[in-house]
Amino acid sequence: MEIISFETLPSTQKYLINAIKGKLLKSPVCVIADIQTDGIGSRDNSWVFTKGSLFASISLPRGMFPDDLPIQSASIYFGQIMQEVLVKLNKNVWLKWPNDLYLSDKKIGGIITNIVDDNLVCGMGVNMGSNNTDFSSLIIDETPYFILESFLELIEKKPTWKQTLSNVRIEFSKNKNYFAHTLFGKKSLESAVLCDDGSLVIDGERVYSLR
Repeated sequence: MEIISFETLPSTQKYLINAIKGKLLKSPVCVIADIQTDGIGSRDNSWVFTKGSLFASISLPRGMFPDDLPIQSASIYFGQIMQEVLVKLNKNVWLKWPNDLYLSDKKIGGIITNIVDDNLVCGMGVNMGSNNTDFSSLIIDETPYFILESFLELIEKKPTWKQTLSNVRIEFSKNKNYFAHTLFGKKSLESAVLCDDGSLVIDGERVYSLR
């Protein structure tokens, strides 16, 4: 897969979405930046950290993601694959439903996915530099580029949704002390049940990933 590198971008996700829509780039393709000044986080929050963190987006055509993938759960799929990369570097990294990457009890990154025609555009961010009160940082010797290449290697093997969801289930109990933002508001995950399509049942309501 072609990897296009930039020193600075406002947002790798916005750049790649616009490039795919405008037919300036064609899937499969990946964009990575050393610095991101206006990144997209969960619920349209900004995602901006220091140089040395991972800021990247990939675009995959329909044939490169598994046939059994529920599109509404694409962020869970990509998030779990990223978790499988990061957990080899720090055993305390886990995926909080649906798309947040946590180191122990603090967020270090996340995944966001958009559909553009027949492509999935997946943005990923992992804080590997600054610490603040809201986020933790993954301090490792490996570079953001190493993490990206490891992620792409797994993506190109095209693991099935069924395989990936089975890995999500292994550590899903860690979600019990957290909340999720849903169409019904902020919901506790204490009694949440993970369904086969990646959605949750919370207090009798079916909840899907909004990311």
